[in-house]
Amino acid sequence: MLVKIATFFGIGHISKAPGTWGSLAALPLAFGMMWLGPWPYLLITIAIAILAIFAAEQYEKQSHKHDSKEIVIDEVAGILVTMAMLPMTWQSFVFGFILFRILDIFKPFPIRYFDRHVPGGFGVVADDLVAGLIANIILQVVLHNTTLLGT
Repeated sequence: MLVKIATFFGIGHISKAPGTWGSLAALPLAFGMMWLGPWPYLLITIAIAILAIFAAEQYEKQSHKHDSKEIVIDEVAGILVTMAMLPMTWQSFVFGFILFRILDIFKPFPIRYFDRHVPGGFGVVADDLVAGLIANIILQVVLHNTTLLGT
């Protein structure tokens, strides 16, 4: 079951850009979780991040590869962090998705550090959580200083 979770129920097996597909697939989950309110959203996000660590660890043990492209549960966790405490607008989802993917693909410091130096399942997930946190901070600044994310 953890292997299925690691690939987000098969999304990670898409041959072209599985991380992007995993991130896209997480957006409806984020949207649904937003209806629950901020505290349930945060608690579920933490639970999914912990589950992602265990799932990535198990997938690594079975595949003998670190941070295999098939593991996309880390992108799911990263998108959930990105979207935390943002308004339920199409602008938030578009900017959140694009910003998270840019950070996840290019891995500027400190994301790159976590990607290269933290081993195991925690290492697989940590860089995406950091990318999500940085994206969220940027989006919070945008939200509170502009109308780009809608109302």
